[in-house]
Amino acid sequence: MPTKRAFLAASLLAATLATATAHAQTLTPIKFLLDWRFEGPAALFLQPVAKGYFRDAKLDVTIDAGTGSGAAVQRVASGTYDMGFADLAALMEFHANNPDAPNKPVAVMMVYNNTPAAVMALKKSGIKSPADLNGKKIGAPVFDAGRRGFPIFQKANNINAVTWVSMDPPLRETMLARGDIDAITGFSFTSLLNLEARGVKLADVVTLPYAENGVKLYGNVIIASPKLIRENPAAVKAFLVAFSKGAKEVMANPDASVEYIKQRDGIINTDLEKRRLRMAIDSVIASPDARSEGFGQVVPGRLALMASQVSDAFATKTRVNPDAVWNASFLPTKAELNILPPAKK
Repeated sequence: MPTKRAFLAASLLAATLATATAHAQTLTPIKFLLDWRFEGPAALFLQPVAKGYFRDAKLDVTIDAGTGSGAAVQRVASGTYDMGFADLAALMEFHANNPDAPNKPVAVMMVYNNTPAAVMALKKSGIKSPADLNGKKIGAPVFDAGRRGFPIFQKANNINAVTWVSMDPPLRETMLARGDIDAITGFSFTSLLNLEARGVKLADVVTLPYAENGVKLYGNVIIASPKLIRENPAAVKAFLVAFSKGAKEVMANPDASVEYIKQRDGIINTDLEKRRLRMAIDSVIASPDARSEGFGQVVPGRLALMASQVSDAFATKTRVNPDAVWNASFLPTKAELNILPPAKK
């Protein structure tokens, strides 16, 4: 015969399991796709997962590494992922080239207020300014955001013809270091550190950021599927609130947050990713434009100008409608978006 103590213990265990099961059932699953590998900026998303902020918001969020912004947009559009992180220009291009697509993702929060895209060259090439790119060989993967947006940079700086050389991403910086090409396009915080890893001193690199050379394109945004927005708008809002909480901590102490990247990719160079994250924060997340406009938000006039520029540069089938790609209704409160670190003096 079972003892009273054993009966009570069994009853307690059953109650605990029932409570845990009920709690798990209340969590909304969110599959989230990054734009790229688990590098420094991924800490913005991995920290709120690791510290339980999404779970506290009743969300079961899984974060996967990506293979580019275009792929992130397409996989959210296909329903494979609920949300993602992607370059706004790639999202605009998808909308304009797929006007009849039933599930076009929508941007719900601005994260990179300025595009990280830049042209980089070695000083020994003689390239000092955008005008020096005339007639030069520039290398980048065909899907690179900087390459796709180069016609906008080209027009803003009166650059004539250039010759493009295509390659897989791992070869871009290698070919520049070898002298096979005159310049490259890429995200500055990615390519600069990749060049350094290939033996190039950063003092020997000329960097021409798009944002500092007449091109005020927005960068990466958090995107959500219309299905999720329609069926569970509260989950979208909860995600952005929890993300903002984690992102504030990341920007306050970026070095510590890289540990969460290490947990997902054990072979990363921790010191390198700390530097990459700090560069991303300083150049595109907590940029002067972000401080002026407010983290997470956009200025309608600037958004409309970008939509027009992308339509022209990407030769889209239809014109980009800025109102169709952006939805600010899920943004956290002003206080919750007050997450940028103090400006550096």
